[in-house]
Amino acid sequence: AFLTASASMARALYTASPEVVRPRTSGPVGPPHRSGRGGTWKEAERDGGTGLSHIIVQHEDGDRFRVSIRGHECTVDQPVDDGGGDQGQTPTELLVAGLASCVGFYAERYCRRHGLAVEGLAVETDFAFARDRPARVSEVALMVVLPSGFPYERLEGLQKVVEHCTVHNSITQAPEIRITTEIPAVTLG
Repeated sequence: AFLTASASMARALYTASPEVVRPRTSGPVGPPHRSGRGGTWKEAERDGGTGLSHIIVQHEDGDRFRVSIRGHECTVDQPVDDGGGDQGQTPTELLVAGLASCVGFYAERYCRRHGLAVEGLAVETDFAFARDRPARVSEVALMVVLPSGFPYERLEGLQKVVEHCTVHNSITQAPEIRITTEIPAVTLG
């Protein structure tokens, strides 16, 4: 199985609303997501019913940031050749890895739902940067490596499922992106 997303992915990623708004503190923004679709009903209850998941990215040193998600952490950095310390993946690599992971998750669930083996299931991914501006990913190629003995008659069904994973849908059907800035209040003492 093979899946390709191209320049439309990049356009979706860099579509941002020009308005400046204060960060959300509470109150409904939209309906909570269905379980397994980027948030759970329990998460929606914890965040006041907004359905928005919360991630914190904190600067550590140089180009290195600590990403905190639901109690899990990872480090994001830039390669040494690009001025970073190479202490973690780049944000772009995490973006592509998120897509590949989501495709893998949907493939795994498809296999389990149909009583098929999952041992050996993998997703291999290559991506390229655009040669022009703005800086973006211009192409992503994903290869779903299926378990040995995967039935040929299930290929079409699996292909349809993995092409509609949540991350792929979010790239091809651009989410509303709002980027805000805030200067913390200074306490004079």
